[in-house]
Amino acid sequence: MNITKMKIFYVILFFIMYIQNSNSIDFNYLSAFNFGDSNSDTGDLVAGLGIRLDLPYGQNSFKTSSQRFCDGRLLIDFLMDAMDMPFLNPYLDSLGLPNFKKGCNFAAAGSTILPANPTSVSPFSFDLQISQFIRFKTRSLELLSKTGRRYEKYLPPLDYYSKGLYMIDIGQNDIAGAFYSKSLDQVLASIPSILETFEAGLKRLYVEGGRNFWIHNTGPLGCLAQNIAKFGTDPTKLDEFGCVSSHNQAAKLFNLQLHALSNKFQAQFPDSNVTYVDIFSIKSNLIANYSRFGFENPLMACCGVGGAPLNYDTRITCGQTKVIDGISVTAKACNDSSEYINWDGIHYTEAANNFVSSQILTGKYSDPPFSDQMPFFLSLKF
Repeated sequence: MNITKMKIFYVILFFIMYIQNSNSIDFNYLSAFNFGDSNSDTGDLVAGLGIRLDLPYGQNSFKTSSQRFCDGRLLIDFLMDAMDMPFLNPYLDSLGLPNFKKGCNFAAAGSTILPANPTSVSPFSFDLQISQFIRFKTRSLELLSKTGRRYEKYLPPLDYYSKGLYMIDIGQNDIAGAFYSKSLDQVLASIPSILETFEAGLKRLYVEGGRNFWIHNTGPLGCLAQNIAKFGTDPTKLDEFGCVSSHNQAAKLFNLQLHALSNKFQAQFPDSNVTYVDIFSIKSNLIANYSRFGFENPLMACCGVGGAPLNYDTRITCGQTKVIDGISVTAKACNDSSEYINWDGIHYTEAANNFVSSQILTGKYSDPPFSDQMPFFLSLKF
């Protein structure tokens, strides 16, 4: 480990120690239940559809395919670490002796808030994920009541549900996917109905005993290489950072209404604890000031083909080999993914996820905030 990396390591270590010992941040949850899409999917879609997700996915940290749509750890992995809890096992993966004592992950890549349709990437919409959770809870309690202590090491007891954290990160695919068939005005007009479905899901979780909710808003969708390649061919459609303006405009309106919904839910159910997390601001700041945080490429995909400016081709995904225009092409990973924010044109790299998690844990991007201030501002890449 060179001197620079050692310095970064100790800065991270000090930061984690501060977070874990700060009286202003309470991460003392008995369990965690996660709902979402590829931003927090730890293997559900791969297991559910029986698909392969081989290296270079998972090449960092795991050194093998982790079933995550990333080169390494996801944002949720870093957050679970911060809570001193194990990584969440995916609900649909029956292999690897999964332990669900501390919670379960129902997130599946490609999932939407609205019900899936025949062309959806994932059939596991938000409502279906909640139904899976209800079945998980019911079945777990049945097993615990009928078998005595046989499963108590592997399944959460009743009080783990009321004292657990319900993490939700979904909506990106509803907004980004809508642009393939709708105009900007139509996408904006569809947001209230999307959030009505979201609110109904929150209420279902509340009825099942959920009281602690952590809701992530959606990031700057217009800054993903996939959307720039498809909708940003006209330079007038891009903002000063090279992102598609329409997509970011829709994301902002979605987030504004999601924030209002979160406050409304908190007021309607005062015994709940709803934390709204502004992922959009964190990621936008990272992209706008990427070099300040040690990154070299704000928009270009690490794993892809085509080279600058995006290194992304819709015809071939990361790790695939295909014949394109008569030539065999392989979408390979870059030499150092820690220099990139974007991994495969759609998802963030482990390094970017680590940065985002560090900013979440300052508390200043949340409503209500975790703490009034931190001892220093992190400006280093991890």
